[in-house]
Amino acid sequence: MDLTVLAYVVYLVISIGLTVWVARTLSRNGRIFLADVLHGNEKLADAVNHLLVVGFYLVNLGFVALYLSGDEGLATAREVFEALSVKLGVVLLVLGVMHLGNVWVLNKIRRRGVMDREQLPPVPPQGLTGQQGAWAKPAGA
Repeated sequence: MDLTVLAYVVYLVISIGLTVWVARTLSRNGRIFLADVLHGNEKLADAVNHLLVVGFYLVNLGFVALYLSGDEGLATAREVFEALSVKLGVVLLVLGVMHLGNVWVLNKIRRRGVMDREQLPPVPPQGLTGQQGAWAKPAGA
């Protein structure tokens, strides 16, 4: 077997394995986060979580496939390891950037939801302010 083909196989196995592991981790832990962002709506949180995971798979596996080809032939084991380290390093960086992007977007959504919740008064208004409340001026003053 050609060493280039061996490098491709190892690259695909490791890259796909890493993508699946990161996607499952994001899905498992992101579900709880999404439920909080979506005010406890579990069905909507599951649906959004599933859509995010599918998008994550499509982007990352598409990148892995596009980044597969190499221009040079690999003749030695050293060249195989060097090519694999570069390719896997780039894949890991892309996975990390995608992960941080997902967390950033979800955090923005969560912050917006928290701000919306904080703008509601804790107690509904009980009347007009001014001379009518308990802190009104005494009648003789």
